[in-house]
Amino acid sequence: MIRLAVANQKGGVGKTTTAINVATALAATGWKTLLVDLDPQGNASTGLGIGQAERNWSSYHLLTGECSLDEAIVATRVPHLDIVPSTQDLSGAEIELIDYEERTHRLDQALSQAPKGRWDICLIDCPPSLGLLTINAMVAAQSLLVPLQCEFFALEGLSQLLQTVERIRGRFNPNLSIMGVALTMYDRRNRLTEQVSDDVRACLGNVVFDTVIPRNVRLSEAPSHGLPALIYDYRCSGSEAYMQLARELIGRLPPAQDIAA
Repeated sequence: MIRLAVANQKGGVGKTTTAINVATALAATGWKTLLVDLDPQGNASTGLGIGQAERNWSSYHLLTGECSLDEAIVATRVPHLDIVPSTQDLSGAEIELIDYEERTHRLDQALSQAPKGRWDICLIDCPPSLGLLTINAMVAAQSLLVPLQCEFFALEGLSQLLQTVERIRGRFNPNLSIMGVALTMYDRRNRLTEQVSDDVRACLGNVVFDTVIPRNVRLSEAPSHGLPALIYDYRCSGSEAYMQLARELIGRLPPAQDIAA
């Protein structure tokens, strides 16, 4: 199972929107997809229509060992897409996990329980911080997908994230790589957007995806209906962009791992 963490310690950059819609796009193209909601806010769970009553077990219980991966799984309305939902209990996990052995590897160990062949790919929606939850995601993942809002302060946050990735490589996961940076909330009418885009591409080169995610009202509306934008309105510019991003992402996977139908 390919593991991909959707991470950026800055809030409001489109991590959860990206995680939900890329996961949906992958599932729509035949990939058996698992989404792990590792954000205490639980927005990925809500955005896929998973109510509180369906969250008997969550990523919190998975990290603490109170349930197995199989018990934590909830099937979504999207064919081929399952989720490990989040609850507010997760907000206290960073303090509780301090007392656990191998506290940075809890998610890695849990995902290793996955039966061979059940899922092709796992996306992990990280919280907007570089705490123990995000570290668990980076230790468990093979690669990172980094959503980056086209604003000036986002560049400062990216620098901090890259430093954290280097630390994770040095101490816990030497094989961790950045699969790509996805520019989000792109507004061609704003000159700053173009400037930030040019600066990021000049700095990171081909690491930045060609596809950009535009500012789009339908992307914002979809979560209130408990649906990914790709199902809420597959014709909107945001949905089309996420489908294209998913295609580009698949193209970056090693050929040996390209197991989509």
